[in-house]
Amino acid sequence: MRFSRHSTPTEEHTGIDLAPMLDFVLNLLIFFIITNTFVTEAGIHINRPTAQTAVREERNNIIVAISPRGEIWIDKQRVDIRALRAVIGRMRAANPQAGVIIQADKDARAGLMVEAMDQARLAGVKDVSVAAQPMR
Repeated sequence: MRFSRHSTPTEEHTGIDLAPMLDFVLNLLIFFIITNTFVTEAGIHINRPTAQTAVREERNNIIVAISPRGEIWIDKQRVDIRALRAVIGRMRAANPQAGVIIQADKDARAGLMVEAMDQARLAGVKDVSVAAQPMR
């Protein structure tokens, strides 16, 4: 490059190339969106009973968890049994093909599980099932 006495050298553009970081962030975003679609949690840990006929459901369902103390949880929020039908109805409006899976702790009252199943059916859900661990 030739310089004359009166000309100044061209300034170099200095900066940070953000393209690799944006690619990384986009990949993380896609990963979290996909895993969020497949992972649904009720909000509490349930000790499910075992059953020989237990099968794994692959669809995106509404998970209702019942604790040993009689607490009902949906989507990490505690729900009263009287509000269960309305909550399931709202979730069902967002995903009309979703069924309801009731994850009742093996020490939970059976009567509360039956009430939860009844509320799900009153909300218009035909596919209501009870979660169990497969026997080993």
